[in-house]
Amino acid sequence: MFHFSVFFMTIFTLCFTVVGVVAGYFIRKKVLEGKARNADQLSKKIIEEAEKKAELLKKEALIQAKDNLYQSKAELEKETRQKMKEFQGIERSLMQRENTLDKRDELLQKKEDKLSNRERDLENKINHVKQKETELEEQIQLQRKKLESIAGLSSEKARSMLMESLEEEAKHKAAKRIRRIEEEAKLESDKRAKKIISTAIGRFASEYVSEKTVTVVNLPSDDMKGRIIGREGRNIRAIEAATGVDLIVDDTPEAVILSGFNPIRREIARITLEKLIKDGRIHPARIEEVATRSEEEVELTVKEAGEQATFDLNIHGLHPQLIRLLGSLKFRTSYAQNVYQHSIEVGFLSGLMASELNLDMQLARRAGLLHDIGKAVDHEIEGSHAKIGADIARKFGEIPEIVHAISTHHNEPQPVTVLDHLVQAADALSGARPGARLELFESYVRRLEDLENIARGFKGVEKAYAIQAGRELRVMVKNDEIDDDRAFVLCGDIAKQIEKKLTYPGQIRVTVIRELRSIGYAK
Repeated sequence: MFHFSVFFMTIFTLCFTVVGVVAGYFIRKKVLEGKARNADQLSKKIIEEAEKKAELLKKEALIQAKDNLYQSKAELEKETRQKMKEFQGIERSLMQRENTLDKRDELLQKKEDKLSNRERDLENKINHVKQKETELEEQIQLQRKKLESIAGLSSEKARSMLMESLEEEAKHKAAKRIRRIEEEAKLESDKRAKKIISTAIGRFASEYVSEKTVTVVNLPSDDMKGRIIGREGRNIRAIEAATGVDLIVDDTPEAVILSGFNPIRREIARITLEKLIKDGRIHPARIEEVATRSEEEVELTVKEAGEQATFDLNIHGLHPQLIRLLGSLKFRTSYAQNVYQHSIEVGFLSGLMASELNLDMQLARRAGLLHDIGKAVDHEIEGSHAKIGADIARKFGEIPEIVHAISTHHNEPQPVTVLDHLVQAADALSGARPGARLELFESYVRRLEDLENIARGFKGVEKAYAIQAGRELRVMVKNDEIDDDRAFVLCGDIAKQIEKKLTYPGQIRVTVIRELRSIGYAK
């Protein structure tokens, strides 16, 4: 019974399940069909709305296109009207120009007719002038033949004489004009140069110390000579060995002579000998000790002298070796002029002239102070002191302008810059003033003779005299061969020849004198 109930329940459950499935199927089918109908209706509705919107947009686009077309058409019409107005204005302008050109054409035609008439008149006149020229040429030829027959000269010879006369006249006029121009330029340049140089010299003054290649040491008595010589000359040999100079003991009363080309060694020997004389103890060991101390003193003096020179000229930044060489110039002379004092003076003069010209005064002072630095070692190195000095300045860091000014102050090579000329001028001023330097008598006489011989070599010169120690050359010319203007030109030619052939400090004045002498006798 239990199994039958289970079976029955199972059958019932199975049937109920089948009925549920079938019912669910039909229900779902109905639902899907309803949804499909709703979807079709919705899609139809969407399509209809889309078509309405599309139609509306189409109408709006058409209306917008018509508006744009209308606006474009209106703008085009406006632009067309404006262009028409411009074209009408251009047309009126062209018509006015055309009328103006027509009027000008008429005027030009009238002028052309007048020019044609004038051209015909001018051609007639030219023909008439040519006819007259032919007649005149015939008359000239006839007169020339008559003149040649009367004067006895050919036309070529007469032409040659005329050309010579014209050439002389042209030279004469040129000489007058050159003389006038040079006098005007010289007057102006002389005023300026004299002002600069006089101002520079007036603002500076220095002392000169004349020294020679020997130094005289005074003794308290002649008995001191024996003590200086020593036993068998050992003291004098010790002095010479320690100082490097020659000690001359001669018959000069109460004096001995120190001789040597190196001024620093002579100064060391002088100080050594004076200390030995004052101390009284003179023997080889003492001589060497005193000579060593004297050398140190001189070295200190050299350094102080160099520093003093840079201080006086307010120059900074010099290399210590340049300062030492500069100080050593205190014991160096040139033509009996102290080179140290000369260098300081050239520095001052260069700076003063630079200040008058509104140039760099410190640079000019530096170049002037160092211009003779080569003389400190020119007895040890071969070559001119200018070249040696330039090499030394370059070696110890001086700028190219300073180096070039040092190398050119004796025209080796020629000066180029304003600084070169300033240093050269200051050097000449310092060395050429009266009493600054001494010359050997033979070289002095030879220089004067050379001056006179140069002047006598020119045609028309009668006499020539060198005066004022060679500072002026006076030239007498022949009156019948040289006139006033040619005398002026001759003066310049002689000056140029002197510059070319001679070397001299400062300047030489050339004076050409032409005089007319009339001699008569009363009987």
